[in-house]
Order: sequence, then structure tokens, then C-alpha cells
Amino acid sequence: MVERIRFRELSPQFLKALLAADAELTSLDARLKSLVEFRASQINRCAYCIDLHRTQALRAGLTDAELHLLPAWREMTTLFDKRERAALEWCEALTHLVTNSVPDELYERVRRYIADKELVELTYAVAAINAWNRIAVSLRQLPTVPVAAHG
Repeated sequence: MVERIRFRELSPQFLKALLAADAELTSLDARLKSLVEFRASQINRCAYCIDLHRTQALRAGLTDAELHLLPAWREMTTLFDKRERAALEWCEALTHLVTNSVPDELYERVRRYIADKELVELTYAVAAINAWNRIAVSLRQLPTVPVAAHG
């Protein structure tokens, strides 16, 4: 796979704007933010973002086991707390927006565990990672880890 366009060089002002917006997300703790960024990137099959956010998630205190089992978070009831599970459910609903909706029941369930300001910032964080995923996937941003060829 080859990178299609060197978008970072061609539109640096847009990247600066996305990074600046991300820096404003001050109510979310790093672990929760990392969980939703990693999960959305998995759903969107964004190799670049999975690689990047794995490193950030480990720095935020997530374990390899948690990241490995993240696609099965619904079954792993003891691995993620209720707040994290609410954030993951919100993340998945927003990431799959075209095939799902965000029903009132989900909104009310999430609000039991996540304060209003955090919910707004969580929504921004999910929107931002989905934007990054779409940029990286469509323009083929390559992961930084070397990928061995399988013959």
C-alpha cells in the first residue's frame, strides 16, 4: 500500500485546526479519550490511527489485554467499568451513525455515568477521531510501525 497524497504538506492549516480543537478537550480523562479513539479507529479500520492510538492508550494506562479485547467490550463486563462502557456505546453509535441512530434511551443511559460537559467533549472527540480516520483511510496514511510482508 502506498500513500496517495502527502496531505500534511498540502493542507497544514487544516491539520493545525484539528489538532487545536483536540487540545481543547480538557474534561475527558486520557484513558476514556484513548478508549474511544482506539475503538472508533478499529471500527473504521484505520491502520494509521490504530497504531498511533495504541501508543497513546498505553501511555494513558490501558493495558495490551484491554486493547486486544476492546472489540468484545460488551462481553468483557469486568474489564471496563460502567462509565467506560457508556462511552464505548456512545462512540459506536456515533461512529455507525449511518446505520444506527442515537436513541433517547442511549443518551439517558450515557448521562448516568458521564457529566454534561464531558458528554459534549466525548461527542467532539468521537467526531474528531472519525474525521481523522476518514482522512487517513481515504488518503492512505501509513502506520509508522514497519509491517512485515507475508508471502
